[in-house]
Amino acid sequence: MNKNSLIRKFNKQAAVYERNTRQRKLGEWRQQLLEDIEGDVLEVAVGTGANFPFYDRNKVNVTAVDFSPEMLRHARQMASELGIHATFLERDIETLELPERSYDCIVSTLSLCGYEDPVQALNKMNRWAKPGGRIYLLEHGMSTNRLLGAAQHVVNPVARRISGCHFNRDMIHIVNASDLDIIKTKRYWNGIVHLIWAQAT
Repeated sequence: MNKNSLIRKFNKQAAVYERNTRQRKLGEWRQQLLEDIEGDVLEVAVGTGANFPFYDRNKVNVTAVDFSPEMLRHARQMASELGIHATFLERDIETLELPERSYDCIVSTLSLCGYEDPVQALNKMNRWAKPGGRIYLLEHGMSTNRLLGAAQHVVNPVARRISGCHFNRDMIHIVNASDLDIIKTKRYWNGIVHLIWAQAT
């Protein structure tokens, strides 16, 4: 999909994403994933700042990146309301260059579904993190239920056109194919939702 078209899709969805940040179950998963975040944090594809309520503002210094200016507008507002110290970059992760070995933690939630090459995106995160730095991922992917998985394959072309997301990616396989080391994983909703704690090498 053309990148400009993808940016326009996410700009249009910004208000919906902001409403989704208030969903209780997603909030529980985010809180579980991010409970020990601290230090210099890079959040890629920050969206509307849905993770900011789960950061301790006294323990983090956030660099937040997204290619959608409308998403960033909402994220700036969220950071301001919560007193989160954050720097915002309007950039595409797939072409972004940052100093290597700079961040204690890197956070990516609900973003690997959109990249053309998610393994390359993870390898960039690996380079940006300090040695042994933690990478926190919350993603949706292929269900462990065979019927649901088959349905995900069927709807994926339409879902990709409408939302810009792939519905049928094997997230564990993708992370294992990257340079990251997986520490632990948890799966919910028939295995569709993945919480992944990883470490930079």
